[in-house]
Amino acid sequence: MPKQDQVQERMLADLAAVVGCCEPLAREPLSAQQSTELARVFKAMGDPVRLRLLSLIASHAGGEACVCDLTDVFDLSGPTISHHLKVLREAGLITGERRGTWVYYRVRPELLDQLSAVLVPAAPDSPAAMPADRDALPVVDA
Repeated sequence: MPKQDQVQERMLADLAAVVGCCEPLAREPLSAQQSTELARVFKAMGDPVRLRLLSLIASHAGGEACVCDLTDVFDLSGPTISHHLKVLREAGLITGERRGTWVYYRVRPELLDQLSAVLVPAAPDSPAAMPADRDALPVVDA
């Protein structure tokens, strides 16, 4: 085998070791229903104002934020902020609780866990990394 081919094969093997070549990122593909539901949630987060609202609520002291704490952060009207909060609430990302004249919002961590499970690949040693009925492809050393 010519030396250049050996070098290329070694580089591919090294790359495969680093990035986990050919291993699935998820245990199984999403169902049609799951993808529809997740798309709705990701769409709600796809707006910069809503994404910032979500991060403000999630990082607020005590894990909740009053709408009064959120409106001053933006150069937007109260009804516009309320609309964005409604979209986040309808997507299931936050919950709201009225206390007197104010509404306090909390992030739903269980939904964020579901989202992260879709986005973050399983660890290589995790049972979710490779289905039991599927063999890993061998890495060929040159």
